Amino acid sequence: MRPLDPSRRRFLTLTAASAASLTALGLPALPAAAAPAGTGDAEPDFGPNVFVYDPSTPTAEIQSTLDRLFAAQEHNEMGADRYAVLFKPGRYEVNAKLGYYTTVAGLGGHPDDVEIHGAVRVVGQPDPNSPAGISALTNFWRSAENLSVTPTDWSNQWAVSQASPMRRVHIKGILWLEPGNGGYSSGGYIADSKVDGITINGSQQQWLTRDSELGGDWTNGVWNQVFSGVLGAPAQGFPNPPYTTLPTSPVTREKPYLFVAADGGWRVAVPGLRHDTAGTTWGEGARPVPSLPLCDFFIAKPTDSAQRINQELSRGRHLLLTPGVYHLDRALRVKHPDTVVLGLGMPSLAPTTGDAALRIEDVDGVRIAGVLVDAGPEQSEVLVEVGKRHSHRSHATNPISLQDVFFRIGGPGVGRAVTSLVVNSRHAIIDNIWAWRGDHGNGIGWTSNTADTGVVVNGDDVTAYGLFVEHYQRYQTIWNGERGRTVFYQSELPYDPPSQAAWSSPTGRGWASYKVADQVREHEAWGLGVYSYFNQGVDIRCDRAIESPRRAGVRFHDAVTVFLDGSGGIERTINEAGTPVVGSYGTSPVVSYP
Repeated sequence: MRPLDPSRRRFLTLTAASAASLTALGLPALPAAAAPAGTGDAEPDFGPNVFVYDPSTPTAEIQSTLDRLFAAQEHNEMGADRYAVLFKPGRYEVNAKLGYYTTVAGLGGHPDDVEIHGAVRVVGQPDPNSPAGISALTNFWRSAENLSVTPTDWSNQWAVSQASPMRRVHIKGILWLEPGNGGYSSGGYIADSKVDGITINGSQQQWLTRDSELGGDWTNGVWNQVFSGVLGAPAQGFPNPPYTTLPTSPVTREKPYLFVAADGGWRVAVPGLRHDTAGTTWGEGARPVPSLPLCDFFIAKPTDSAQRINQELSRGRHLLLTPGVYHLDRALRVKHPDTVVLGLGMPSLAPTTGDAALRIEDVDGVRIAGVLVDAGPEQSEVLVEVGKRHSHRSHATNPISLQDVFFRIGGPGVGRAVTSLVVNSRHAIIDNIWAWRGDHGNGIGWTSNTADTGVVVNGDDVTAYGLFVEHYQRYQTIWNGERGRTVFYQSELPYDPPSQAAWSSPTGRGWASYKVADQVREHEAWGLGVYSYFNQGVDIRCDRAIESPRRAGVRFHDAVTVFLDGSGGIERTINEAGTPVVGSYGTSPVVSYP
């Protein structure tokens, strides 16, 4: 292992491969762990779908694994397989193409500790409906974290749409965010990352970049590009160019991540709370990151029951979910302050009896990160609940956070839930959420994958970054709490209302996407995009995309509506403001409201 620069000697990483049979992919079995996780140099048993490599591993072996995973996952959009590939510190000459449900991550204390010379990339898919014949519109559910990439091609391509975050990544060259030739793409999210060269946005319709550093230009934009706390960000320009630029992010706490310490013990980093920030957490002058020993975590497998997992949580243990689908006959319950629930390789929580997938008590400091939540065929009232209704306890100094938590109603199969996420606790941080009522896949239909609302915020002082909410059958998002803040919002209205009568709200035709409750006195949001594509051949109208009380304390900055295709459209952007986008392609930007 190469020596680390003293400025990075916060963590040192020594890892090992998981033990299990890999015959499904034609890969060799790896040796089993010799001792419990987190004890000295012990090798954790992460199960068969986690691969851990060091620089002594032959490049051909690593590349073979990456290629076989991509071949298996390139088109496996609604499948149950999940994978993580983890790299010890050192240099690797590999080309990692990521398919569905694949995470590639470094295990160093600093992103530059893992040097990928080649690529960690996502490429486009054939799409006959795109003028370019290629798109990234369904490149979901994959991620890159905590490593550096030196592209050996002209750029590192990251052509993604929702639920494909890039975190703690250093791109030592050009970053390219489209599939090629202007093919359609609908991303995306970057946080705590640095790009040395230019970033080619290309055809990306919307994008959030948060607390990062851009060394070169960010080229062009389509409808809604938001920069929050980004050094080198383009200047405010909405709507032309469509840039919304906040010099700092009001309150942040980065996602937990796995690493190995200098003594060989496996640990999970738990970055601290920050206020009014710009740039990465790991740049020059960065402070040491607090961490927890992995022996304090229950390493769960998909074969573990909800009862077993809850027993471990009730004992005060943290939870690491290894890749796979967890079929839950009851909700997982987080009751202790500062509990960390961390998913490895995009695991799915799938309730089977109509209960929630996850319920979090109104306690300080809980962190939920890196999980999918799939509604089951028996309707759930809520899939994830944060705090109890009417929770009033302050968590200003140690909030609950949800990061890279993705919801699906339908897609893998029939799913039903009234609401996907309800946030009752004060001061919660929502950081990259995609709540999706499926528009394609299995179990799809107006009366099949039923769901009223994606996100309901009842707690006061909640901050959301990267709120993606799509296709629900009533309001997409309802904000009841005071002093809420949203930095970037992306929403498509449901594609499939069968008639206007089936899709009309108490305030008129259709249901607004973003609803601020009438009693709210203070609320602020930046960079909102709401789009329509009614595809049933029926003239469906939405009277307004955003609905809120008109008062000085409720403010919107840089909102846009867009007619994508289909029939009907959206009449107004915010309340009475904006122009119709109906019947043919058009946009309606509103720079400020009221």
